[in-house]
Amino acid sequence: MDNSDIHMIYVLLDGVGDLPHPDLQGKTPLEAANTPTLDKIASNGCIGEVISVGKGIAPESDIAVFNMLGYRFNHAEYVGRGVIEAIGIGIDFKDGDLALRGNYSTLNDDEVIIDRRAGRNIEKEDADGVAKEIEEKISLSSPDTSVVVAPTIGHRVTVRIRANNRKLSSKITNTDPAYSNIGGMGVAKAVGDFLKIEKCLPLVDDESSKFTANIVNEFSEQSIKIMKESEINKKRKEQAKKQLSCILLRDAGNKYPDVIPINEKYSMQFSCIVDMPVEIGISNVLKMKAYEAGGLTDYEEKARVAAKAMETQNSIYVHLKGPDEFGHDGDAVGKMKNIEEIDQRFFKTLVENIDSSKVAIVISADHSTPCINKGHSDDPVPVLVSADFIKNDGTTRMTEEQAKKGSIGLLQGAEVVPKALELIKSQT
Repeated sequence: MDNSDIHMIYVLLDGVGDLPHPDLQGKTPLEAANTPTLDKIASNGCIGEVISVGKGIAPESDIAVFNMLGYRFNHAEYVGRGVIEAIGIGIDFKDGDLALRGNYSTLNDDEVIIDRRAGRNIEKEDADGVAKEIEEKISLSSPDTSVVVAPTIGHRVTVRIRANNRKLSSKITNTDPAYSNIGGMGVAKAVGDFLKIEKCLPLVDDESSKFTANIVNEFSEQSIKIMKESEINKKRKEQAKKQLSCILLRDAGNKYPDVIPINEKYSMQFSCIVDMPVEIGISNVLKMKAYEAGGLTDYEEKARVAAKAMETQNSIYVHLKGPDEFGHDGDAVGKMKNIEEIDQRFFKTLVENIDSSKVAIVISADHSTPCINKGHSDDPVPVLVSADFIKNDGTTRMTEEQAKKGSIGLLQGAEVVPKALELIKSQT
């Protein structure tokens, strides 16, 4: 059997991994959730654990998803999340431009960050309006340097800086204090409650990095001033909404990625259902066919489209965003309920629409987002491979605890797809 005979639905539950939580009587959200469909899928398969990027690395979603699709980058090779999101939303980006991922954030009068996501659910009209003001009013010291500020979903923003007369450097630090830039890879830091926007510094001692860091600092200083004087923010204040006070920047990149397309890598038709700019960017970079399947929480539609895709595709990767946001908000009960909703609406619909004697389901996460941390961690996440032809290893539930005892053992993220394909081929 070769890969072109395989049918596999590969679901990543964003940030679903967690740690025991007092609000759930010391259980994790996966353990506390009532998940009859996931339990049925688990009982028809085997389980293991995954460290998506590496021990000690609390990864951002971009590098985690690349790894979970089988792409392991050396630090120097990775282009940065800014570039991936720019590609995902269709910004004109070319080698030598600088792309950064940004968050609209709220500062107090002392410029202390009081909300890294400015309330998270920002009206599109406000996000776009403030971005337009920044683009129109900013005046950088280097002539021929232009800025694109492109809000995406909620608090998220992508910033592209272009200097027509020179190449910008990606070797700079983040201004977002919650993330480090380690060789182009975004890594979550353990942070306290007292955070301030950080100065962008060159990571190497060369003219290009110093020049770029200086431009980023000018952007930060001027955009804070522009946002402070914005009529949109005055209205938001009257409506008791959080201010869009600054844009925290991270994950600089200055080159277009060079990778083997996913269909070539696995010799199969590999497609996807994705919603967020970062995942759309990854699908574009890997030349993966993307299916339309409703909005973020149209779980039934996503399940039906994934099942239908098995008529023409060997594999479809489905990214479900929900659990991660509850993890960032520290809401363990909300995360548990979201897992229950995904079980009832997505997995139940999926199981009803596929033939499990022919189609395997692989379920994992891109990383863990423990509610007690309110951020990503390097904790292992479960991985489950299920079908009628997969030998059950005693697994009854997809939980962090059962994953430790499963027959798959401990994998690195880049090993998940090859291991799933190997299991499917060896047991069919």
